[in-house]
Amino acid sequence: MTDAPTPSEQKAASTSLGDLLGEVSRDISTLMRQEVELAKAELKQSATRAGKGAGLLGGAGYAGAMAVLFLSIALWWGLGHLIDNGWSAVVVAVIWGIIAAIMYSVGRKKLKEVQGLPQTVDSLKKIPDTVKKNEENR
Repeated sequence: MTDAPTPSEQKAASTSLGDLLGEVSRDISTLMRQEVELAKAELKQSATRAGKGAGLLGGAGYAGAMAVLFLSIALWWGLGHLIDNGWSAVVVAVIWGIIAAIMYSVGRKKLKEVQGLPQTVDSLKKIPDTVKKNEENR
């Protein structure tokens, strides 16, 4: 076994403390910028998913309103004439009800896929703790 210094030990011996701290500071700054960019990308993706889910739920609300409208018309025609004119409106109302149920379930599924805070936020929170632990170990 030889006690030859490692490349890191050689660099530490030949570089001033100020230079080493400057290098660490630049690395941390770069890491923080990269983490912030990643967080922005994750937030954009979450917002897009939430928008799609909300749009589908809005469509389900409209379809539900159409079902109520056609059921009302069907009841009016059915009671007013007691003949086949009213039942055609019932068929249309049932179709709108099916559309509303499908849009609701798809929209709800999309909203469940949206995560709260991006995972990068957790990483950003850990960086100061890691730096503190490294300083304490010196």
